[in-house]
Amino acid sequence: MDQNIIDRTVRTEWFRKDRFGMFIHWGLYSIPARGEWVRSTERISVEDYEPFFKEFNPVDYDPKEWARIAKNAGMKYAVLTTKHHDGFCLFDSKLTDYKSTNTPCGRDLVREYVDAFREAGLKIGFYYSLLDWHHPDYPHYGDRNHPMRENPAYSNENRDFSRYVEYLHGQVRELLTNYGKIDIIWFDFSYDDMAREKWHAAELVRMARELQPGIIIDNRLEGSGEQSGTILTAHPSDYAGDFACPEQMIPPEGVTNELGDSVPWEACITLNDNWGYSAADHHYKSSRMIIRNLVECVSKNGNLLLNVGPDSKGRFPEESVRILEDVARWMRDNHESVYGCRQADYPKPEWGRYTQNGKKLYAHIYEETMGAVCLKGLAGKIDHMRLLKDGSEVFQLNHWNVREYPEDAFLSFQKGQILTFPLPDEKDTVVEITLK
Repeated sequence: MDQNIIDRTVRTEWFRKDRFGMFIHWGLYSIPARGEWVRSTERISVEDYEPFFKEFNPVDYDPKEWARIAKNAGMKYAVLTTKHHDGFCLFDSKLTDYKSTNTPCGRDLVREYVDAFREAGLKIGFYYSLLDWHHPDYPHYGDRNHPMRENPAYSNENRDFSRYVEYLHGQVRELLTNYGKIDIIWFDFSYDDMAREKWHAAELVRMARELQPGIIIDNRLEGSGEQSGTILTAHPSDYAGDFACPEQMIPPEGVTNELGDSVPWEACITLNDNWGYSAADHHYKSSRMIIRNLVECVSKNGNLLLNVGPDSKGRFPEESVRILEDVARWMRDNHESVYGCRQADYPKPEWGRYTQNGKKLYAHIYEETMGAVCLKGLAGKIDHMRLLKDGSEVFQLNHWNVREYPEDAFLSFQKGQILTFPLPDEKDTVVEITLK
């Protein structure tokens, strides 16, 4: 096996057990409140964006409360945008004046995040954008994404990209040196010829691993939401990353390489339709959808990284908090069917999904069935079954109307009962099946 794959397997052991994390997109764009790409989509110049820098002051920022919400919801790790595409830094970088400590806020917001989430027992992740629409040496005119891409007044003459790469590496060094142990560095993203060695990716990865042994890195030094790069090959590059990160979708069959072997991955998904705070966006996913998305990821050997976009005062939107509190109630009762679980040894059932951890097979039942719930191919393989949320007995049915199907087992929530009853949990009823 390729050494990069062996090393990746060791590094990602915790990641493949924890399964559930929080993404946090936050920055100056929370003031216009039209999403994190507002500078690009509305072609806003640095000068016209400057008022947001001069007024940024999240007076209600309480990272301990953020950490409490994340931990309560069952999340095991978090990833915060230390710098997004607009170039604004939430940390006290020595390499730029464009940072939170120079706004009315006057605080190193990353430092406070790290301290609070670490104290709560959550693993620490840093998002860092490879793009930078504020830096003078980053390509402007003609770049696919830059706000000034169509404005010839912002010619690329006299821009020295090597100076930007030096800046990028310097800031990553600061992040991986000044805040103690960091578990994830989440780079975003490559496109067109802005990929791989354009970022001096091999050197960047070597530095990250020297500064933070054991850190895991996403695949976007050579990939993006559009394509995953060599992480899907039998011989991934040195900067292929430790995990793939499909965006706003869950892969139909999980993520595997060209040999058919599972690749560590997480789906990064928004709670509404935007990553950064958008005041008009109330199109939120239900807690039921989030729970089922999480289970789907785990059933395909993946994780869910669920995003929250705090507002300009530093508060999580009320809708986000309500949804996460609902998720928390389900996770308190059913977390054993998520943590440490993987794709099951049995195919997806018609009524829901399976996850598995050793001899524990978890049946996630979404739909009521006409009769007893069919556990296809499990006849003679079950020791006992319990409703996971309270440990109450769940029964195998051996009634007259199922005897034509000797290869299959059938479960019922009431002894001897062959008809459908309302499921104990309409979001996801989990039955723990202990296999022989």
